[in-house]
Amino acid sequence: MSLPAVLDLVTVVAAFVVCAIAYPFVIRGLRRGRMEQVIQAELPAEHHRKAGTPTGGGILFVAVGVTGGLLSLRMHAGAVPGVAGLVLFGLLGLWDDLTKLRVGSRGIPARLKLPMQLVLAVPVAWLAHAPQHGIPSEWAWVYWPLAILLITGFANAVNLTDGIDGLASGTAVIALVALTLVLPGAEAGEKAVAMTLTGALLAFLLYNRHPARVFMGDTGSLGVGAALAAMALQQGWGLLLLPLGLVFVAEAGSVMMQVSYFKATGGRRMFPNTPIHLTFQQEGWSENRIALTFWGVGVVAALASGWIAHVFT
Repeated sequence: MSLPAVLDLVTVVAAFVVCAIAYPFVIRGLRRGRMEQVIQAELPAEHHRKAGTPTGGGILFVAVGVTGGLLSLRMHAGAVPGVAGLVLFGLLGLWDDLTKLRVGSRGIPARLKLPMQLVLAVPVAWLAHAPQHGIPSEWAWVYWPLAILLITGFANAVNLTDGIDGLASGTAVIALVALTLVLPGAEAGEKAVAMTLTGALLAFLLYNRHPARVFMGDTGSLGVGAALAAMALQQGWGLLLLPLGLVFVAEAGSVMMQVSYFKATGGRRMFPNTPIHLTFQQEGWSENRIALTFWGVGVVAALASGWIAHVFT
């Protein structure tokens, strides 16, 4: 095993151990702070049993990912875009989580939240700016709308995926590993952020697997989604993020198709429920079965994306 691979493994293990030890204290702190999940009335009955579970647990793995990136800055380049995505979108998610604690609140209104995300995506896109594979040089201007849409879109896609115990956290680990170890071109600083975040997410998964003792909340889902997009853009693989993050794309795409079809047909539904994992749950699939199946899809998509990247380099 090469020295860089050993260092990556040590980083993952160190972050895992720290967070595995810290999460029980974080969970108790979230309970004391009354950071408890409020379940929307329209969700399936299985979800209503989760009411009162501590949420906002993403604050620890976001903080650890940021710390890993900052510690690498003195020696390695490439950490800043991922760190910026984690910080800016993680803070927005934290605000949203805190807002949801109010009785009857669904968090920051969409009419305000989406414009804020688009604004926050601009500095992240600027820090991640790199020529994109598959986009000719004369079309370089396409980077800016593409980058802003990818950062905002993936932040929301991970957020939508976070509806089944362990689903978003496990899928995010697969995408992070693929981005930095399977796709060519990841800088050492970017790897430091990704491997630290991977270890922290694996520790979070110990407590987020079914039945979950803690949820990541928007703090974690928005931060991780933005960081994933920033890392892909930094490597020049922005477009490849779509097949690589196929699970996230499918979850967000199902919601978009459902809403469009509902409006176009005057109230008819394309799917029994969305995001698409809710349809599988409505069909009787257990949460563990859904998570494991979607993880499998994520692994296949990651390997296929790695093959595509190596063909085009």
